Amino acid sequence: MPLKEYVGLSQINGPLVFMENVENVGYNEVVELNFRGKKRLGQVVQVSKEMAVIQVFEGTEGLNLNETKVKFLGKTLQIKVSEEILGRTFNGIGRPIDGGLEIVNGVYQDINGAPINPASRMYPRNFIQTGISAIDGLMTLIRGQKLPVFSGNGLPHNRLAVQITKQAKLKGEESGNFAIVFAAMGIKHDDAQYILSSFEESGAIRNVVTFLNLADDPTIERIATPRVALTAAEYLAYEKDMHVLVILTDMTNYCEALRELSTARGEVPSRKGYPGYLYSDLATIYERAGMINGRKGSVTQIPILSMPNDDITHPIPDLTGYITEGQIVLSRELQRKGIYPPIGILPSLSRLMKDGIGKGYTRDDHPHVSSQLFAAYSRVQEVRALASIIGEEELTDLDKKYLKFGEAFEREFLNQGEDEDRSIEETLDIGWKVLGYLPPSELTRVSEEEIKEHYQAREEAK
Repeated sequence: MPLKEYVGLSQINGPLVFMENVENVGYNEVVELNFRGKKRLGQVVQVSKEMAVIQVFEGTEGLNLNETKVKFLGKTLQIKVSEEILGRTFNGIGRPIDGGLEIVNGVYQDINGAPINPASRMYPRNFIQTGISAIDGLMTLIRGQKLPVFSGNGLPHNRLAVQITKQAKLKGEESGNFAIVFAAMGIKHDDAQYILSSFEESGAIRNVVTFLNLADDPTIERIATPRVALTAAEYLAYEKDMHVLVILTDMTNYCEALRELSTARGEVPSRKGYPGYLYSDLATIYERAGMINGRKGSVTQIPILSMPNDDITHPIPDLTGYITEGQIVLSRELQRKGIYPPIGILPSLSRLMKDGIGKGYTRDDHPHVSSQLFAAYSRVQEVRALASIIGEEELTDLDKKYLKFGEAFEREFLNQGEDEDRSIEETLDIGWKVLGYLPPSELTRVSEEEIKEHYQAREEAK
């Protein structure tokens, strides 16, 4: 059946065009708009008997109500995927922008994917080493997990994302079966240049698929970008048996685009103007991470979002926290101290960490060392609060040792270079090294055997 072409639009409102008297149109159907030979892609976002509403990915600027030709293509938005996508850079809707050829061999897949049946999900096991001590040691990333990074304006989340991309790896036999999908939404040109040049200089770009939606690209394209990236990841994971880490930055820009689209559609706003379906919309992205019974591959997600005004109760981090399995929170206080990466340990956690560390996964002492570092650093905060009231000279000798431990923990354990790739063994050894500032009687979370094997008192603490 030939595709019917319509001429003329009823209305243009921001990124949306409205058409009346159309037949046999489906939700999410792809649309081709042609104005004086220039073609743009769109997608049906609302349909009724009287009207179809189309979001235009390249924007509606320059379109004419009377002369624009519209063709409904009878399919949803798809991208072509194959192993050729590794090492390539695409725009937000999956078109190559690295000067290379179009993907020749491959299959077309719907970017909306299919939700994973909960009954067929496997429980995530085994860890992904990021080379960053704070993450590997204290909030370990497990294959198949979704572990977001909560950041703020001006904090180095892009640098952290690039470092994870360059350093992330699997241990053991499956180390060569690993790929990363990096999707950036609404980022500035200089950030995009930094990301691409960092990948190229380190050689990491060979096993990275990059999707870039820039700040001056159409806002509506951002709605598709994370779904395009996850479609590529699912192909590599479930068709090519790879373990894929997906990094999505910045999800706040995605949510802003969703709010803009919702407003243009005239929908009733919810908290802070975001649509009432923000939770379920985010879930359609985050829940595409996981491991499936009978499939060898896995999809792991690190969504990064910048919290407006550093407000962790803002709808975006709040709803993200409900759906995901933990969070990594960046601290402005640590940033001011010159600590990189400025990961705030106490508000951060990985809910799946306990099942992917320890004997057979990382190292036998890992669970206990992690627990001890958390407990000791928590005590440091109490001692610092007390010292701010009565002064350091009035503290007990033990409290002063905790202050020394706190300084060493931040300077030696948390702080590391952007190109410093630490193995899990190095991370745990540094953990024991900073615990040397405390007397053995304070190490209540580790066993006596572990103390005999690893503990060494620091000279400064004696």
